[in-house]
Amino acid sequence: MRTITTTEDLVAYCEAAKQQPYVTIDTEFLRERTYWSKLCLIQMALPGKTGEAVLVDPIEGEGMSMEPLYDLFRHPGTVKVFHAARQDLEIFFVEGGVFPEPLFDTQVAAMVCGYGEQVGYETLVKKIARESLDKTSRFTDWSRRPLSDAQKEYALADVTHLRVVYESLAKQIAKSRREAWVAEELTLLTDPETYTVRPVEAWTRVKTRTTSGRFLALVKALAQFREEYAQGHNVPRSRVMKDDALLEIASTRPTNHEELGRSRLLLREGRRGDIADGILAAVKAGLEMKPEDMPKPDLSREQLQVNPALADLLRVLLKAKSESLGVAAKLIASASELDAIAAGERDLPSLKGWRKEAFGDDALRLCKGEIALTAKGSMVQVVTL
Repeated sequence: MRTITTTEDLVAYCEAAKQQPYVTIDTEFLRERTYWSKLCLIQMALPGKTGEAVLVDPIEGEGMSMEPLYDLFRHPGTVKVFHAARQDLEIFFVEGGVFPEPLFDTQVAAMVCGYGEQVGYETLVKKIARESLDKTSRFTDWSRRPLSDAQKEYALADVTHLRVVYESLAKQIAKSRREAWVAEELTLLTDPETYTVRPVEAWTRVKTRTTSGRFLALVKALAQFREEYAQGHNVPRSRVMKDDALLEIASTRPTNHEELGRSRLLLREGRRGDIADGILAAVKAGLEMKPEDMPKPDLSREQLQVNPALADLLRVLLKAKSESLGVAAKLIASASELDAIAAGERDLPSLKGWRKEAFGDDALRLCKGEIALTAKGSMVQVVTL
């Protein structure tokens, strides 16, 4: 097991990878105590059973430049293969401003190939590579050094078995001619907007049932402060205040430290210092927010006039389509989307791109009364009217 800790060794390995059709990559990181993920380890493997697999250690190699890796990411002749790449890509985008291109995500490909929604790496290794993974090092603190041989072997298994999984899925995708389906899904993973968090929009992730403009104004101001503080001090949002505490403060509206101290849900750190001052300032900003600047609740879902019979038919159609295509139903359309289609909405993901081809076209025809559904044994078939 070779561990790379110098820029020169990383350059040599990445140059070797550029001569290959693909390279498998994974990362180990920590995020429990920080806002931004702390990169602890990178695993890479070249094709074939004898292709060298290495660990790239940015902790032991503190002065090592990641630019050779980013240069490999930009190399068009080598496919960069990940499994469930979103968190890995966020790290590289935040730290290096780069996305791997071309990219292949085996979790996305597996969903398109009928292995289920968000299928895990261990499942694919068992089904495709016919191997089992040793999970004894699953809860490793990857920031601590030195790493044991068992921990290193565990980390490398995430890229060595991935070679077999990738080659199998790539063949299945080519055989079914669904390359465009996978490419469409990967577009979201390489969109900077996917990883850009704007504090002013943070309130939209806080779940609340209220439609009060003033209450939402307080939620917006508090969520914006929390996001700005968490980003600036690199601490988890929950260390500033959890959602339940945020909603409690939006309801009680404290105006001084004494009133803030009466909170039942706010953590000790939030009752003093910069956090307490920021919370009180956010409450003041929320109370003074002009009506025209207040957030507007999204009432569109509540106002939907859903045809329940049509929604049920759409569910039957989706089940039939997903089974015939071998694609997870939830990957094609969610239950809420089916209700929206039945209510007349048309600007929906399930009616665009490959989903339109797989399901959306027939869903619209069903809504127009142009097709019907019939059962033949255990199968549901589409009948043109």
